[in-house]
Amino acid sequence: MALSLFNLSPLNQRRLQLFRKNTRGLWSFRVFMVLFGISLLAPLICNDRPLLASYKGEMLFPLFVDYPESKFGGFLAKTDFRDPVNQDEISANGWMIWPPIHYSYSTTNRELPSPAPSKPAFLLSRAEACAKYEKQTDDPRCQFGNLNWLGTDDKGRDVLARLLYGFRVSVAFGLILTAFSSLIGVAAGAVQGYFGGWTDLLFQRFIDIWSAMPVLYLLIILTAFITPSFWLLLFILLMFSWTHLVKVVRTEFLRARNLEYVRAARALGLGDMKIMAKHMLPNAMVSTITFMPFIVSGSLTTLTSLDYLGFGMPPGSASLGEMVRQGKENLFAPWLGITAFAVVSLLLTLLVFIGEAVRDAMDPRKTFE
Repeated sequence: MALSLFNLSPLNQRRLQLFRKNTRGLWSFRVFMVLFGISLLAPLICNDRPLLASYKGEMLFPLFVDYPESKFGGFLAKTDFRDPVNQDEISANGWMIWPPIHYSYSTTNRELPSPAPSKPAFLLSRAEACAKYEKQTDDPRCQFGNLNWLGTDDKGRDVLARLLYGFRVSVAFGLILTAFSSLIGVAAGAVQGYFGGWTDLLFQRFIDIWSAMPVLYLLIILTAFITPSFWLLLFILLMFSWTHLVKVVRTEFLRARNLEYVRAARALGLGDMKIMAKHMLPNAMVSTITFMPFIVSGSLTTLTSLDYLGFGMPPGSASLGEMVRQGKENLFAPWLGITAFAVVSLLLTLLVFIGEAVRDAMDPRKTFE
């Protein structure tokens, strides 16, 4: 009944059943989707601004609007809602609804109980965590949302907030890069395999030369002239990552170009583009989909490595690679390295297990036994 709701073909129903039969892959997919869904809500979970506020009868939306401090009796151009003076002023004339964690990925905690990087709050007693406030555990700054539960890095930034934002950025980067590189790679492989001859030969020589380009050196040179950003880094890596699927799709099209159903389609007068898209591409997509989870994990590893080396996202951005570098540079703060290692390992492990489940589901030799 559940399968019929999706109106799947018998073949796709079989593939879905094989995927669900792989318990490890199924639970990995569920855990991955839950973690990614939570990371997408990072601004609602970790933020240094209230989600909603009321001041003197006026509804405010600090999450989306920058309010000047003069609105609350101050003089700065931008309101720091974590400032106790501003909090007291708003609380006396209204109310605020805060996210669970009162830090964003770039928020610096200047009232740490110990020098940065400070220990995780769960390793400290309540009195130790609130030592900065003279052990006044009823101080509003010593409440759940103001404590650094996974500690801080060497710049006083909350590790949990940077973890959530970095997870979102890394996964989004990997998915977008995989999607666009797959589109280009599938199109290039299809053209090579279908037309063959000189088209295939010239294209293969171009790919051989293009794949031999030193990507890391090019990134180092470009970052010397241009400050890297999410989209610029995505574009640069896309220029070289589209070749991953070309050989797979090319092989499928070379194998199918002389089969009977393709020759029959030509005899009926169908154009090359229609034959490639409607008749040959669905068969080639089986192997393509099988490789995609592994390409995602490779994209994540690439971004993490670049961030670790300092050639990735702009300085200050939330990224898993930057967290790994923080752990290496602060060996006396083991919670940084352990947190980064655990998250990166978990993420890559989940993607590998998902890829194995997809591979088994696409395997026509696989049975339900």
